[in-house]
Amino acid sequence: MAIPRTRPSAYPAILSYGFRPFFLLASLQAATAILMWLPLYYGRMETLSLFLPVDWHIHELLFGYLTAAVTGFLLTAIPNWTGRLPVQDFRLLVLVLLWIAGRVAVFLSAEIGWLLSAVIDCSFLLAVIAAAATEIVAGRNWRNLKVLLPVAVLFAANVLFHAEAHYQGVSDASRRLGLGAIVVLIMIIGGRIIPSFTRNWLAREKPGRLPVPFGGFDVGTIALSGVGLAAWSFFPNGIATGSLLVAGALAMPSGWPDGQATGRCPTLWF
Repeated sequence: MAIPRTRPSAYPAILSYGFRPFFLLASLQAATAILMWLPLYYGRMETLSLFLPVDWHIHELLFGYLTAAVTGFLLTAIPNWTGRLPVQDFRLLVLVLLWIAGRVAVFLSAEIGWLLSAVIDCSFLLAVIAAAATEIVAGRNWRNLKVLLPVAVLFAANVLFHAEAHYQGVSDASRRLGLGAIVVLIMIIGGRIIPSFTRNWLAREKPGRLPVPFGGFDVGTIALSGVGLAAWSFFPNGIATGSLLVAGALAMPSGWPDGQATGRCPTLWF
């Protein structure tokens, strides 16, 4: 018998898997923010936010759109890692409502106060980390707990963003810290998923040398890049920062066969 992927429910189908509401919310939020940004930039529209228009735009990209996309991915991938049923129904509804509440709180922060707005907004990522960690631990899938580390850094960056915007009047290090956390998460997930597609195609075509599986060298490269991105967050103009980032970038492709091997498959170009 096939393993059930969801449990029977009286809730709408959109709450049966994490990607359904969160990918939809991410796309709607991105489209809405784009439509609002130009009128905000030219002073034709005002929010009731304490954030400067540029800060609001940056915040909603990093901690609105991207957190929805990351959550949709995590809540869909974790059941495949653990073999457990997905977070769905009421628990998923709570996460959806927290994300929506965060967007409203940030937009209306001048009315409700910066601290309450920050608490409401930051509670979403905290709840996502708790839900994801609970499923990973329950499934004894310990090796994937590391995926939550950049998500935790993203949460810390959101807290810092609110604090910087309040005490300094503009965000600074938190912008780069949030972006760096997303880049590290892409490296961790992409470093495992993308090579699997490439290796499967190369194994079928038998072109010669295959890329080595994800291993210690890849972990070291990601760690080096993570240190460089952390340095960039707080010391963006340092010579050592640039050196770390260049070293991480040069180390990335070293374990791969040359481009001739994959050049015949346009799907692998990207």
